[in-house]
Amino acid sequence: MTRRFSCTAVSLSGTSLHQAGPPLHSKRGEIMSIFLNPVVFSVILMCILCLCKLNVMFSLIIACFVGGLMGGMSVSDISSTMLAGFSNNAEAALAYILLGTFASCLAYTGLADIFAKRVAQAIRGSKLKLFLLILIFSIISQTIIPIHTAYIPILIPPMLAMMNEMKMDRRLMAGALVSGMMPYVGIPIGYGLIFMGIVKDNMCANGLTVTVQQVYSVNWMLMLTFIPGIIYIWFRYRKPREYKNVDVDLSAYNAVESTKLELRHWISIIAVLVVTAVEFKTQSLAVAALAGLVIMFFSGAVKWKDIEERFNDGIRMMGSIAFIMLVAGGFGMVMRATGGVNALVERSASALSSSHLLAATVITLIGLVVTMGIGTSFGTIPVIAVLFVPLCTKLGFSPAATILMISSAAALGDAGSPASDATLGPTCGLNADGQHDHIWDTCVPTFGALNIPLMIGTIIIAQFI
Repeated sequence: MTRRFSCTAVSLSGTSLHQAGPPLHSKRGEIMSIFLNPVVFSVILMCILCLCKLNVMFSLIIACFVGGLMGGMSVSDISSTMLAGFSNNAEAALAYILLGTFASCLAYTGLADIFAKRVAQAIRGSKLKLFLLILIFSIISQTIIPIHTAYIPILIPPMLAMMNEMKMDRRLMAGALVSGMMPYVGIPIGYGLIFMGIVKDNMCANGLTVTVQQVYSVNWMLMLTFIPGIIYIWFRYRKPREYKNVDVDLSAYNAVESTKLELRHWISIIAVLVVTAVEFKTQSLAVAALAGLVIMFFSGAVKWKDIEERFNDGIRMMGSIAFIMLVAGGFGMVMRATGGVNALVERSASALSSSHLLAATVITLIGLVVTMGIGTSFGTIPVIAVLFVPLCTKLGFSPAATILMISSAAALGDAGSPASDATLGPTCGLNADGQHDHIWDTCVPTFGALNIPLMIGTIIIAQFI
């Protein structure tokens, strides 16, 4: 009897295990299939490589080939497809290089330097005035006068001694600098126009036709999410903080002998106005930057013998980002060619279709992971658009909501990513005397203040547009 019972028990136990097994194995198999999807695996690999401080462009190339091989493509097919994908972002890359050259010309004439020195002389003694002026100038540097972070080494180091006297927390200044770089996502001028053009081009490349006007009509809402963060930064970091007085290199600041505007400066101002006007008329920043360069070169504001140097400086300033965008466009093309996007969309849609709120949350978190790894909003868009456009369409999100989530995901890489020039630039200026930590004094404060409201705002707004 014992033996029979024992056999029966084993038999029943085996049956029970056999019956319970498939769901467990099925669930594990489904999870593994998602992770082994060429698109998912390559994006995760790219993020890991970027976080390990491998060059972003090289990380993209490696991830591109790995994803292509996993998708059954040959090496030659991957290469040809990636090269063909470069054309998706060619206009944006050209605009970046020309704009970098224009920014170099503005720096050459000394217009930005004079403005920076006047600001430094005007705000002595008032923390709020300094905070607001730096915030405003940072916004201008991404839009009306597109010099990006080139002004920071001029403007910030000379202010450190004054800030020490005021016992001003440098996290407050970092917040002002980074916060001012973010609104470009909703302002169709300068880098904002480039950004919106990249969003439009990559959405069209992935099967959803939109215009720059549509992108603008949505993205202005993203700017509203930065207001709570800016207010938080002011109240959180306005308390006194002690710093040591350390000598810093003021050669760039002292090189500005006079703050009086000369003929070359007025020509530079006219060139900026022309760039803005042409930009609005043509909706092409490449054409606008070219018009500005023509004025700078043929007016004599930039000497003929120095033109080559200005182009070289422009390429050094913006060339790396331009090439990252080209490679990112190739990456997106290869990922689409693997067929992994469709498979991933089908699986994700079945899991997320029950709740738009859950879907928007997951999509936003995916965007955060990708953009924090890459560190550049412009180079991120081609990568996330490959996944976001078909996924949002499948889940029933409107084109406006899709624009919103792509733009938001890209912007998340600017505020808080250690690899972003939006955080590296402020740290470079504020750490001139070695008393400002890149991670804890720039990245962490700006991530909490700007990215969290941006994510929450994106998830909520996506439910209603």
